[in-house]
Amino acid sequence: MSKEDTMSKETLTHLNTQTLIGHTASRGTAWHYRAELQGAESNHYRGEVPVADVARRLFDWEALSRPIAVERPAEVTTMTHLDANGSPVRWVTVEGRQAIVRSDRSDGHVMGIFTDAYQPHPYRTWLLETVANLLDDDLAISSAGLLRDGAVAWVEVSIPEAITTPEGVEFRPNLLATTAFDGSLATTYKRTVTDVVCDNTRAVALAESGATVRVKHSRNSTIRLADARTALAMVYDTADAFSAQVHSLCQVPVSESTFGAFVDAWVPRTDSRGDPLAGRSLTAANSKRDVLHTLWNSDPRVAPWHGTAHGVIQAVNTYEHHSRAVRGASRAERNMLRSVTGDFDKFDSAAHTTLTQVIAAR
Repeated sequence: MSKEDTMSKETLTHLNTQTLIGHTASRGTAWHYRAELQGAESNHYRGEVPVADVARRLFDWEALSRPIAVERPAEVTTMTHLDANGSPVRWVTVEGRQAIVRSDRSDGHVMGIFTDAYQPHPYRTWLLETVANLLDDDLAISSAGLLRDGAVAWVEVSIPEAITTPEGVEFRPNLLATTAFDGSLATTYKRTVTDVVCDNTRAVALAESGATVRVKHSRNSTIRLADARTALAMVYDTADAFSAQVHSLCQVPVSESTFGAFVDAWVPRTDSRGDPLAGRSLTAANSKRDVLHTLWNSDPRVAPWHGTAHGVIQAVNTYEHHSRAVRGASRAERNMLRSVTGDFDKFDSAAHTTLTQVIAAR
């Protein structure tokens, strides 16, 4: 049984009801699919995910601003309640602060606390309507979902069919629109790539952050149609850019000794002061190094590009998606969060920089 299968039923229920997965006729069902948890309708679609379904099944509530209050000592005549010690206290509103809550939750679930300058970006407007108004015959919603109990959301737009490079890398270019009500990220429209073989998210440009449109949650913030069109155009540009990137990486030879030197630099057995690791730190480093060597030599998601820089980047990316320990969430939730925040892009870029430095030094 995999680690994912041991996650709580609550987590699996969320993934089977609060995420919508499209194009399953060509890409198959997600690992978390459980027929018994689907409820009245499946969250898997053989083709595209209908815009109306995203609005109805995921974004049918509002993010509301509510005042924040704290307990203050009070006289019996002005008290509102007794505190934990039995002393009289009263609620006093905190000026200049607000809590963002879900309109459909009766328990007062708070997604984030901010100053009054914070402006929530409604999911239906910023993620769905903006994207839906720009879709054409070649683009459709391929996935959408809620994370962190609704505090983070995404809508992904893709082309229906995967693309295969001459080097045998099968991928699908996407536009990922995401925002949050917990302060973790601005509203973002960015281009991403999905590796079809292993469903990994890959960076499009290793040496830079990639084409991205960001809008902060500030008063009077708006998404200009020109910005949205620029973001949507990224999907088409991504195919050529990623194909060129793969070709370039596959032209860079990486010998066994060079890969060993890369692993030494990427996962050193010394700490930041240069002292040898010991105990659990050494055990964890050795385990990660062993996994990277296994991926490089024999894993079907990496081994076809053994001996090239592309294989090195793919090994690191696959490790981060499928082998790194996960705590406090399912792997699918963690991976989606790292996709929307750009963490995977940072790993790819850092690995490329490290490999370039290793090759230059040899």
